Amino acid sequence: MRRGPVPRRSVLVGLWLVARGKAAGIACFGGDAQSFLSSLAPLVAFPLVGAAAGLFTEGPGRALTDLAMTICALLTPAVVSYELARVWKRTDAWLRFATAFNWCEWILPILACLILVPLSVAITLGMTEDAASLILLGSLGCYGLWLHWFLARNALSLSRIQAATLVFLVNLATVAVVVGPRLLVHGLA
Repeated sequence: MRRGPVPRRSVLVGLWLVARGKAAGIACFGGDAQSFLSSLAPLVAFPLVGAAAGLFTEGPGRALTDLAMTICALLTPAVVSYELARVWKRTDAWLRFATAFNWCEWILPILACLILVPLSVAITLGMTEDAASLILLGSLGCYGLWLHWFLARNALSLSRIQAATLVFLVNLATVAVVVGPRLLVHGLA
């Protein structure tokens, strides 16, 4: 029996579909360890470049500390979501979810650029910059929460409540990883 050509996965097609709420886009992301590592590479590359520049401007201690905290924040969603997938017996789908999650983080800065265009016009027409900032952050925050929920619900085949729980715990843990050490440092100083 001859098989037809295997469809090629395209991250860009997956991003386009997922951004518009199409669950079929999740299949465009790989579900193996190499795909997951490939999705992490660009997320880690920018903080590495920032740390390299920071070595000269902020000093090695600060630059390396910021890099370590950023990498911890990038890995927290993967760790927390894996543990929840394990509890809910969805580890077989977790690599594809984690890969899609990482790649779909790029939707948010693209969306920010798209939102900034009408907001810039609104500012020239009299809207305050504070109001525009609130609209931008509110829009990105709401869309980001929906996006993570959508990915959890569809990539891991979770119920609505399970997906909301995953989003809440992932974000709570990420905030704790980012804010916790800073609070400890300022509390000890």
